Formats: sequence, structure tokens, C-alpha cells
Amino acid sequence: MWSSDLKVAEIIAVGSELLLGGRTDTNSVFLADLLAQQGIEVRFKSVVGDSVEDIGVVVKQAACRADLVLLTGGLGPTVDDLTREAVARVTGRPLRQRVQALRAIKASLASRGGTPTSFQLRQAAIPAGARVLPNPAGIAPGFALEWRGCLVIVLPGVPHEAKQLFTEVVLPMLAEKVGLREPADRRILHTFGLTESAVDQRLRSLFTQGKHIRLGVLASPLGVTISLTSWGQSLGGSGSSGPRKAATGQDRLVEKIRRRLHGYIFAEGQDSMEEVIGRTLTARGLTLSLAESCTGGLIVHRLTQVPGSSAYVERGVVCYSNRAKMELLGVKEKDLMNYGAVSSQVAGAMARGIRSRSRTDLGLSVTGIAGPSGGSPQKPVGLVYVGLATGRGCFTQEYRFHGDRSFIKLRASQGALDVVRRWLPVGIAKGK
Repeated sequence: MWSSDLKVAEIIAVGSELLLGGRTDTNSVFLADLLAQQGIEVRFKSVVGDSVEDIGVVVKQAACRADLVLLTGGLGPTVDDLTREAVARVTGRPLRQRVQALRAIKASLASRGGTPTSFQLRQAAIPAGARVLPNPAGIAPGFALEWRGCLVIVLPGVPHEAKQLFTEVVLPMLAEKVGLREPADRRILHTFGLTESAVDQRLRSLFTQGKHIRLGVLASPLGVTISLTSWGQSLGGSGSSGPRKAATGQDRLVEKIRRRLHGYIFAEGQDSMEEVIGRTLTARGLTLSLAESCTGGLIVHRLTQVPGSSAYVERGVVCYSNRAKMELLGVKEKDLMNYGAVSSQVAGAMARGIRSRSRTDLGLSVTGIAGPSGGSPQKPVGLVYVGLATGRGCFTQEYRFHGDRSFIKLRASQGALDVVRRWLPVGIAKGK
């Protein structure tokens, strides 16, 4: 029997394509988050190719150091789907065709107007003694078994299938079989405008405070994220002061972080920059129009991903060429000739032009050099200008980003939105 108190988990992603650059493992990201919400800490993660021997090795290693071992992938009907065989071999549980799994596969295919092939029927072969986990979003069932004092759970590799099976089937099973601990208490703060090293320098003295709290710093094109995580006690246990103490310590740390990173924190929790801006624009009754060059519509796309964005996004124009800038925004040819398309002067003209033509409260523009070519010593790749036109005037912001083309475009979109965020509190106070 595995431990009745699941504390440590390991996630194993199966698939040679994850090692050859064909795909990125996204399952471990949401699984780790879902497990943390249940008070189970993921301390190890492995990626292994489609080899019975290799899968067996990582499963054996994981069983020695984790209470819960989660595998994703390798449950399909093709010849390289070998997770069932690997788990059966390493645990000494021979594969047996299970009636429950067979019926579920046939029913799932019948609902789509299909009949199972002999290869698809292979998915009904589950290690002896394992519990079949029905797949509510696909064909391949998962399974769970006890081995060497740990719980081994195998899920499909298709992300939406793995997530739905885990949330709808596995979590209720865990709640039924063991007493899940209190969820991890996690606080997340998102910043933009500082490098990872700059954030580290400002917060370094806080890292040793509150040893029961784990502090993490993660950089991405969208900024630097700071996380504070503490682990609760077992539900129903006698020690209830631990979580309260951790929460109090986190509150103090968050306040210190806010003071040290004042102005750079744009959101907390799961909020994105576009959600924060959208809520503020909606609350203030302001409208926004956009003129994008190097970002190619990315900013408009991000803003309109937020439900209700039609209340504040009036229009967006992609004006990639100089002719488009002149025809659509009224940018003067002499400014393009004298200063260049990538300049603060042209960014300002673009912002004023889109605001005037759209008759919106705000006009936002971005122009830059995304690379990999097109740069010069005077204007290198990564140079970006953002313009923001308001009823009280227009100002511009210069950025110098590094990275490949996609990184620079994403970073530029975040920088442009950050310009709006920073203006909103001051601009609103003074009026439109």
C-alpha cells in the first residue's frame, strides 16, 4: 500500500518527439500546478523516449523517491506507444485486456461513427491489478496501480485529455483513497521592466527570510515572475498553525516585495497584462485604438483574447510599410525620410494618427526592428519605439530588446501594453 499521505510527486513525460524538438511537454506544467493545489509537491520531472527499457528505468527511479508517480503519453494505438508495456514489465504486472476499457473504447468510437481497429483495441490492455481510469475526452484509458509503496498513475499524452482525466477522475480517486493535504499556499507577482538579475539583486536579502517559504524567480519574454510557495498540513490533522503561520509570513514578504519593486509589478495571481489593462479601461470608460508595425497585430490579438474587450478596443491597424503609415495614419513622408520608420518621431505620429482617425481616448503605436536582419550600429535589431497619444498630449518610450524575432515581437507587445498601464493611474487622475 502506498503512503496515505502523498507529499512528493514525480512527473514522467513519455515520447521521443519531446526529445527530438518536434513537440514541447506542456502536460507537466498544468499537472504540477494542479498537484500543488492539492498540497502535493513535484520535486522531479523526467522526459523519456519511446523505449520499453528506458521507460522502465525512469519509473523504477521515480518509485524510489516519490509517493506519486505520474506518467503522460505512450497510451495510443501506434507501434511507438509503449508505456503500457513498459509499466507492465517493470512492475511485473502482465497486460490483460480489460472489459471495462474495451467497452469504453468501442463506445467512444461509436459516438463518432467509427469502429475500433485491432491497433485501437490494444489500448484496452491494462496491467493486471491496475485500476482502469476512463478517459472522458478521448479513447485511450489511463490506469493506476500500487507498486513499491507508491502510486503510479498513467495518463494519455494529449494535453486536454490528460488534464480532463486528471481533474475529473484522478483527483476524486485521490480524495477517496487518501487524505489530501491542504493546498499549497502560493502567491505570484508579475513584473515588467527589470531583468531577472535586477529583480534578484533587489530581493536577495529576502530569500533567507521565512525558511518555510520557497521563493522563486522566473524570467520570460513577458517579464519576471516571482512566486512564494508554502506547503500546508494534512487535512484533518492536528497541526493547523502551520498554514496560518506560512500565510502570515507570505503576507509580510509580499509587502516587502511590493515596496522594493514598486512600479514594476503589473499583476498578481493569474492575471495577464492585457487583463489588467482591460479591467482598468472598462472601469474608466476609456477606448483604445492601435497602430502596429513590427508586432504585426500581436497587441490587438492579445487584447481581444480577453472577453468583453469590444468595450474598449475600437480598432487596430497593421501598418508595416512606410506607405501604409502615410496612407492609414497620416505619417508625413518627410518624417519617415528624416528620422526613419523606427524612431520616436514616427512612433508619436503613428499614435496621434490612429487616435485621431479612430476618435478614441487613447492611441497606441509600436514600431521597431524585430530581426534577424534590418539592424545597423545606429539602430540595432531589438530597437523598439512605443507611442501613446492621449487628450493631453503624446509621449514615446524607447526599448532595446534581445533575442530572436518571436521573442522581440512578444517583448515589444508587452512593453507597449506596459506603457498604457503606467500611464493609466497618472493619466486618469489628471483627466483624459
